[in-house]
Amino acid sequence: MFFFDKKLCKEPLEDPLIRRLWTFIRLSVKLLAVLMTLVIIWGILDVIWVLYQRMMTPPVFLLNINDILATFGAFMAVLIAIEIFANIVIYLEYRMIHLKLVISTALMAAARKVIVLDFKVHDSQIVFSLGVIIVALGICYWLIGRYESRDDAGSTVCKSHTVESKDNN
Repeated sequence: MFFFDKKLCKEPLEDPLIRRLWTFIRLSVKLLAVLMTLVIIWGILDVIWVLYQRMMTPPVFLLNINDILATFGAFMAVLIAIEIFANIVIYLEYRMIHLKLVISTALMAAARKVIVLDFKVHDSQIVFSLGVIIVALGICYWLIGRYESRDDAGSTVCKSHTVESKDNN
């Protein structure tokens, strides 16, 4: 999702210092992508380990509701990490933050919190706050979808705003 007009787009690499800084930023983001990949792998291994431990404790191969919720939470954490990785890749490929993907990642994180929330421990204020956050994120997601569908119908949006050429990666 781009929020600026083509007329305002300009190539920001005219200044050598800015060009070097963007190169440093891109290398940093690539490092973040590698680290996020490691986090995803560790998260998958953690899900396997947690599931194995829960399945091997007596009674064997039976999970209680807390075990299932802990497993769901671990699965959702890995899925959130994958969404964050997708955000990083989109930033690297298109040199922009894809707002709809960021909002959907936040929605997934809030949904994970609701799934693993122990309602016996947390009071109504936390539950209400989470509900407000989810509704606000849902409204943002819906508004972005409406904005994008309006853009697809013919509005001009700068889709070629790049920080450096694709050949310089």
